[in-house]
Amino acid sequence: MSATPRLYVAPDLAPGGRLVLDGDQAHYLTRVLRLGAGDPVRVFNGRDGELDARIAGSTKATATLDLGEREREQAATPDLWLLFAPLKKARTDFVVEKAVELGAAEIRPVLTERTDAETVRVDRLQRIAVEAAEQTERLDVPPVREAEKLAAVLSNWDARRLLIFADEAGDDLGRPWGGDAGRAASILDVLQSIADGPAAVLVGPEGGFSPAERARLRSLTSVRPVGLGPRILRAETAAVATLSLWQAVRGDWRG
Repeated sequence: MSATPRLYVAPDLAPGGRLVLDGDQAHYLTRVLRLGAGDPVRVFNGRDGELDARIAGSTKATATLDLGEREREQAATPDLWLLFAPLKKARTDFVVEKAVELGAAEIRPVLTERTDAETVRVDRLQRIAVEAAEQTERLDVPPVREAEKLAAVLSNWDARRLLIFADEAGDDLGRPWGGDAGRAASILDVLQSIADGPAAVLVGPEGGFSPAERARLRSLTSVRPVGLGPRILRAETAAVATLSLWQAVRGDWRG
């Protein structure tokens, strides 16, 4: 991994072009990193691959970059979304950061009956996604969508996208976590049985999905409930585990 600073930018990028940065990005290069004319930078925008650049000059408010060669062509990201119930602030931040690292193409907070979060600052989560993409050599930044109620998400779900639902519960409402009856199949078995194609992972809140939500999910033909082993995982752990396993079996970890 190169030690050269790497920035996500919005404008189109072409070798030989020039790019003017302002605001936080200019401040970061010239005040935080103390870079000056001639120093190297790498830039990407999610469309045009990654280009080398050098600082041509700066003012108090801007930094101008001369764009060099295209060092990496744009590559496709596996078509995998993460849907998750927002948690407390630091843990939600963790989920978004790790989802970017693990290659999620889109991140969608969903509000369930047991969601334990009052507000979802999508603008702040999007900044976390940008920083994670810059640090992990991704060539794109997944969008973080506005939070929606789970019922609305399921009502508008495109059945062509498989929804892998982390279901830790059993069917016996009189026993802790529903007992053993009706448990979902192992996630590895499920992932090995499905075909490649658009998919999404859904992870619920700490208290799990309500019985009504679980019944609704299991009624949909595009949903595959999966079990994540004999222990009840924290929600952020479940998100990381599920994304990791999908990438290993159906995604871009397959050599």
